[in-house]
Amino acid sequence: KAYLFAGVEIRWRCDPALLANDDPVPAEAVLHYPGGLSDYLNDATADTALLVSTPFADLVELDGQKFEWAITWLGAGEDGFFHSYCNTVPTPSGGTHEAGFRQAITRALRSFGDLAGNRKAAEITADDVFAGTAVMLSVFLRDPQFQGQTKDRLVSADATRQTEQAARDRFEQWLAADAARANFLLDAAIERAEERKRRKKEREVARKSATRRLRLPGKLADCTASDTDLTELFLVEGDSAGGSAKQARDRKTQAVLPLRGKILNVASASTEKLGANQELSDLALALGVRPGKDFQLDDLRYGRVIIMTDADVDGAHIAALLMTYFYREMPALIEAGRLFLAQPPLYRMTQGGTTLYALDDAQREELEKSGFDGRGKIEISRFKGLGEMPPGQLKETTMNAATRRLLRVDLPRRDSSGADARRGVDQLVSTLMGKKAELRFGYIRDHADDVLADLDV
Repeated sequence: KAYLFAGVEIRWRCDPALLANDDPVPAEAVLHYPGGLSDYLNDATADTALLVSTPFADLVELDGQKFEWAITWLGAGEDGFFHSYCNTVPTPSGGTHEAGFRQAITRALRSFGDLAGNRKAAEITADDVFAGTAVMLSVFLRDPQFQGQTKDRLVSADATRQTEQAARDRFEQWLAADAARANFLLDAAIERAEERKRRKKEREVARKSATRRLRLPGKLADCTASDTDLTELFLVEGDSAGGSAKQARDRKTQAVLPLRGKILNVASASTEKLGANQELSDLALALGVRPGKDFQLDDLRYGRVIIMTDADVDGAHIAALLMTYFYREMPALIEAGRLFLAQPPLYRMTQGGTTLYALDDAQREELEKSGFDGRGKIEISRFKGLGEMPPGQLKETTMNAATRRLLRVDLPRRDSSGADARRGVDQLVSTLMGKKAELRFGYIRDHADDVLADLDV
């Protein structure tokens, strides 16, 4: 907290009798960092090789809100990090403030390149700019919105624009103050962009040749495009839903792999069972990757993997089994933000010529009250499964990128200090999906009140 409040001095005292001999906690200490995040960054990179002698650090107040940051570029082989906070709450999963800062730095560097007459600057992305960087970002917002109860991700819509507005002008001034330094950073980003494009081209060539060699699962309806920026694989339950999905898909960019019923629960299965399971073998084959420690994200044949199951309890169970599989065997896929859950409707509601779709009972009740303007009877039909939904409706509600809704599956990043922010996730997966039924029972007993209103009984 002392780093986040530059003017605060925290004085710590503790009775030495309460401390063990090997306890690293001091009996007395004064925590005071007048440089704020700049001091934080300097301490965090004290033993790290740096590419620039002076970090870009500043604090801006806009409309009664504060935006403070510090960023530096690390030497070759050094691991970067991005630590962010909102109102002193750590946001290890990032969010809209991080997105705004990334946009500010990237667009400012592109703008500098454009003014310098460097045409290649237009091709750099945020990943090219932020590779090998160490970043500290702290914002103080009115009424911030977080994702979930853990508040590990900021979702305030205005934070992206506000953070970019606060940081971009200051970074453009910082670049203009030292043209040699700015050109050095620009050249480094362009070099990474060219390397990224070269690797992408190599992957596309390898993918095309691998597809010719690969014996893909017979039930896979593959797409014709090979650009992973465009392609996606839908995992659907059963041949019936698979048939509808194959008719509803965009054949150029969307592939469909039907799965037979509930897949193996990898959290409670032996290694032998996992290796012998045909459904999971077909899934890995379709993705073009090897599960476990041999997984390579660059080998993935699709840009997105979308779990599309029925909007009922059985569908949720299958989705949970698939997420468990990806978490245990391909966590890098989730870390890269490439695993999604489709949101098919549970109800179709019609009044006259107006048709609306509801994801669940709560939305159905809301639409009954305010979704229709007419006075006639509202006809409501519940979908028993994706297989009974006409391909046109499935496309409109669940598969068409222009009209669908997707939920991205996220994981907290690993903390560069060595603490594993995912330890709690791993424990939760083991509790809910592992062999010990008594752990599940205890979890249900402790959290039943939290989900009572959402139970499908």
